[in-house]
Amino acid sequence: MEMTPKQIVAELDRYIVGQSKAKRAVAIALRNRYRRSKLPESVREEITPKNIIMKGPTGVGKTEIARRLAKIMHAPFIKVEATKYTEVGYVGRDVESMIRDLAETAVHLVKQEQMAEVANKAREFAENKIVDVLIKARKKSQTDTAESVLKAQLVDELRDGKLDKTLIEVEVSERMPQMQAMPGMAIDLNLGEMLGGLSDLLPQKKKRRKISVKEALELFTEEETERLLDMDAIKAEGVRRAQEDGIIFIDEIDKIANRQGASGGMDVSREGVQRDILPIVEGCTVMTKYGAIKTDYILFIAAGAFQISSVTDLIPELQGRFPIRVDLESLTFDDFVRIFTEPENSVTRQYAAMLSVENIELTFTPEAIEEMSRIAVMENETGEDIGARRLHTVMESLLEDISFNADGNNPLIEVSVDKAYVAEHLAKEISAHDLKKYIL
Repeated sequence: MEMTPKQIVAELDRYIVGQSKAKRAVAIALRNRYRRSKLPESVREEITPKNIIMKGPTGVGKTEIARRLAKIMHAPFIKVEATKYTEVGYVGRDVESMIRDLAETAVHLVKQEQMAEVANKAREFAENKIVDVLIKARKKSQTDTAESVLKAQLVDELRDGKLDKTLIEVEVSERMPQMQAMPGMAIDLNLGEMLGGLSDLLPQKKKRRKISVKEALELFTEEETERLLDMDAIKAEGVRRAQEDGIIFIDEIDKIANRQGASGGMDVSREGVQRDILPIVEGCTVMTKYGAIKTDYILFIAAGAFQISSVTDLIPELQGRFPIRVDLESLTFDDFVRIFTEPENSVTRQYAAMLSVENIELTFTPEAIEEMSRIAVMENETGEDIGARRLHTVMESLLEDISFNADGNNPLIEVSVDKAYVAEHLAKEISAHDLKKYIL
C-alpha cells in the first residue's frame, strides 16, 4: 500500500522538526507518482513530476528531508552538488554523470533486495558445503556414529559459532582485481564501464586455501548468492526504477546562479552549467552501462541558501522546470529544544548511545536542554548561522571531558547533565556572547 501525503509527513516528523511546508510539498510530489502509476499509459506519459526548489539557510533540514523521503519510499536517491559540474568543453564532471550515478544506485538497491531474498538459501548451501568438508575428519574420530547424526551435530556447532576458528582447506574462486581511476583525474572516467562484463565471460580460476570456517562460510555464502542472482533482471529493474522512481537532490544550486549586476567570468561559466543541466531536467535520454535512461520522470529537488542571489537569478528556462518553490525557515529556540528531544535519532540520544559503550549512563534535565538551545541560538545569531549543525558543536564542547576520560574500565556511572553543568562547561561560549553585546 502506497503511503498517503499525511502518512509521509508523519514519517518525516519522526526525524525532522518543523518545515511543514517543505514536507507537504515533497509528500504531494511522491503521492503524485503513485497517482500517475494508476493511470492509463496514454495519460501517464503526459504527466511529469513537478520539481521542487527549497530555499533556506544551511542546517535547517533541506537535505535531510530529501534523503529521508527516498529512504521511506525505497527509491533510488543521490545527492549532487551543482558546483561540482562544469560546462561542456571544460575539464570536470559532466552533468550526465548524475544520471549514471543514479543508475548505479538503483541497480545496487535492487541487488540488495534480491540478495536478501536468497540469503537463507545461499547460507544453507554454504553450511552444507562446509559440513561436507568437516565430516570426513569427524568420521575418523567417531566411527560408530551414523553420518546423518554427525552431519546434524556439525550443523548445530556451525550455527552456534563453535567451529568459527577451525581451519579447513577449501577451493575458492580467485577474484579479478578492482581497477580504479587514479587520484586527481579530473575527467569522469569509469573503468568498469570500459571493461564491461569482461570478467563474467572469462572462466574463473580456483585455488586451494586454508582458511577458518567463519571466513569460508562468508565466502561460500557470497559465491552462492551471486550465482542465484539474475543480474540481467536486476539491471533491467534498476533502470526502470531509476527512470520511474529516481530522486536527484541538487544542492548548492544558488552557487551557479548569475547574480544581478554581475557579468562575464565566473557568471558565464555558471550559466553554462545551468544550460547543461536544463536538458537533463527537461527530459532526455542518457546512456549508462546498464542501458539508456530517460530522465523525463525523475524527480529533481534543488536546494540553496540564496543569501547573495535569488531563485530569479537562475536562467528562466531552468526556473520553469522547478515550478514548486518552498521557503524553509531558520531554526528558533523552540525548534532546538524539540530537535534535542523529539526525533528518534536526536543528538542527545546519539551521544547517550555512544557513551553507554563506555559504561556511562548519560541523561539531560529539561533545564539543561533549554540552556543548550539558548546557547545554540546565540551562537547562530552572533556567528555563522549553520542551523541544527550547531547542536553538534555545542554537544562536543559540553561532553569533551567525559568523552576524553571515558575508557569503559569503570562500573556503570550515571551522569546527569543539568543547567549548572552546561553553564560550567560552556562558560567560554556564554562569555563570548556577553562580550559581543558591548562591542560596536
